[in-house]
Amino acid sequence: MTTVDPADPDSLGVFSWPSWRGWLSNLGFLERAFNRARASGKVEDDVRLRIFFVMAMFAAAFLALAIGASRAALFSDADKHKAGLAPTRAARGDLVDRNGEILAMDLIRYGLYLRPAEITDKAGTRAAILAIAPNFSKARLDTALNGLALAAGERPDPTKEYYVGGGLTPVLKGRLHDLALPGFDFQEEGGRFYPLGQTGAHVIGFASNDGVGQAGAERAFDGPIRAAAAARGSQPLSIDLRVQGALQDELETAAQHFQVKDAVGMVVNVRTGEILGMASYPAFDLNAPGKADPAAMVNHVGATVYEPGSVFKVFTLAMGLDTGLVNVNTVFNVCSPLILPGQIIHDYDKGDCSLPLWQVFTHSSNIGAAKMAIQVGGDHEDKYFHAFGLFDKAPSELVESARPLTTKRITENSIATMAFGHDISVSPLAIATGMSSILDGGIYRPLTLRKLEPGQAPAPGRRVIQASTSRTMLNLMRLNATDGTGRFADAQARGYRLGGKTGSATKIINGHYNHEGINLASFAAIFPIDGPLDADRYYVLVMMDEPHRMPETGGFTTGGAVSAPIAGKIVARIAPFLGVRRVVTPAETGPRPPVDPSTLSGDER
Repeated sequence: MTTVDPADPDSLGVFSWPSWRGWLSNLGFLERAFNRARASGKVEDDVRLRIFFVMAMFAAAFLALAIGASRAALFSDADKHKAGLAPTRAARGDLVDRNGEILAMDLIRYGLYLRPAEITDKAGTRAAILAIAPNFSKARLDTALNGLALAAGERPDPTKEYYVGGGLTPVLKGRLHDLALPGFDFQEEGGRFYPLGQTGAHVIGFASNDGVGQAGAERAFDGPIRAAAAARGSQPLSIDLRVQGALQDELETAAQHFQVKDAVGMVVNVRTGEILGMASYPAFDLNAPGKADPAAMVNHVGATVYEPGSVFKVFTLAMGLDTGLVNVNTVFNVCSPLILPGQIIHDYDKGDCSLPLWQVFTHSSNIGAAKMAIQVGGDHEDKYFHAFGLFDKAPSELVESARPLTTKRITENSIATMAFGHDISVSPLAIATGMSSILDGGIYRPLTLRKLEPGQAPAPGRRVIQASTSRTMLNLMRLNATDGTGRFADAQARGYRLGGKTGSATKIINGHYNHEGINLASFAAIFPIDGPLDADRYYVLVMMDEPHRMPETGGFTTGGAVSAPIAGKIVARIAPFLGVRRVVTPAETGPRPPVDPSTLSGDER
C-alpha cells in the first residue's frame, strides 16, 4: 500500500497532480532564474525566459482545450439521446396534398423588440423600420418607441423591451439588423406559413401562434399534425392541389363575374369518398387571417345551409325508383298547377302536359316531382331522406358542418315541397355526401379529407338504394346533360360523358319567396357515367348564391344558365389530372337520336 505524505509531492503517485507547494517550488525556481539573469546583466536572457514561460502557459491551455473538444466530439453519447429531444408545443408537421405538395408548414419567424431608452433618433428609427416592414402597426411602433405611457418625470427603463411586431422572415430580420440602429432586439418565434395564400383557404384552415389548429384541416387533424412534427413527418390530405386550383379558379372567376353573394364548389371521388377539392367564395389569405373579413372566413360548403332547389330531385327520383312504386315510364299529368292547402306549385318549363318520369327529370318539373313524392308517400320520403343523411349534419372531420333546417312535422305540403328542394335547408357538404351514395352504387359513406393509400379500401358504408337504382340515376343524369337542363355543362365538357342535374332555388327575401330572379343557382355533375359501378367516378357541385343577370345568359339566373357551364369547365380542366380520357363519339357531334326509355333503367323492372 502506498502512503501519502502531504509534504512530499512524489508520494501522490504518478497519476496525481503535484501539490500546490510543488507548484510554488517550481515558480520559485523560475523566479530565481530570472534573478540570476538580471544579476549577470543579461537582460535578453531575462526577456526570453519570460516570453518562453508565457508561451508555455498558453500552449498548455490550448492543449487542454483541444483534448477536451476532441473527447467531446469522439466519445460523447449525446447522439444517443437525440430521439428524446421533443419539438416545442407549437411545432406542427407539414400539411401536404395527396401528391406530397406543401399546403402548410412551420417556418422560423422573428419578433422585433425595442429598448426605447437606447434610441435617441425616434423619428429616424420609426421611418427606417416602416420602410422595411410596412405591415407593422404604426400605433404599436409609436408605443414601443415611447416606452408605453410613462408617468410624468418617469424615465424609461433601459433594460425594458417593448414588442413591435412579429412574423419577420429571416430576410426581413436581416435587413432590420443591418441598419445597425441601437435598441433593437430580435426573438425567434414559431410561425405557420401557407405557400398557397388564398388557394384552399377554407379546407386547409389555419393554426394559432401557439400552434393550435383553429379551422379547416388544421383543426380537424390537429393531433396527427402534431404527431407528424414529433416524427419529422407530414400529414397528407385527400385534396389534389391541381384539382383544387382549377376548381377555385373557375369558381372565383365566375363568382366575380356574376357578382354573387357567395359561392361553393366541391370535387369528390364517389367510390372512395375522398374530397379532392373544396372551395368557398369569398376566400381569404391564410397568412393573415386576423386581417380577413369575418364573412370571408366562413366555409360555406359545410357551415352554411341553403334551400337547394331542383338538385334535390336526384334524391326524390332515387327514392321513388328504389321503392318500386314508380318507374322511368310512369306518367304524371303536369298540365295545371298542383294546388295544396295554402300552396300552389307551378312549373318553370313543364313541356308537354303529360310527362313520363324520365321527362319529369329532364324538364325539372316541380309538379311531376311533387306528385311522385305524394304517390310514394311521406313515410318513404322520411325513410330515404334520413338514409341519405339529409336530416342531420354531414359526417365529416371538419367541425364546420352545420345541421339542416327541416320541417317540424311531415304534411302533404312538406312532402311535395321537399321533393323539389324547398322547405328544407341543408349544407352543400350534406348534399354531396348523400348524392355520392346514389351515384356510387348505392353505398352511403361519410366523405373524408384523409388520403387513401393505393389499394386501401374506402371506409365501410351502408346500402341505401339498390345498385340497379344507382345505375338508373346515372343514366338519367347523363340524359339530362344531353337532352335536358344540363346541356350547357355537357357543351363545355364534350367527350367526358358527363351527367348532371340543375337547381334554381327561389330565395326567401324578407320572409317571402322572391320571384324576381334572386336565386341559388346550382349544378350537380357526375363523370364519367359509363363503366362499372365500383369504378372511380367524380362528383362536381357548384352553387352560386344570388347571381346577377348577364347578357350571355339571356338575363336568366337559373342553374342551367349560370352554374352548369361553370361545372362543365371544371370537369374539362380536372379530367386529365384524374386519368379520365376524352372520347368524342359521332352521337355527340351529330343530331341527337330519339330517347329510348328502355335503355334508362338499371334493370328490367
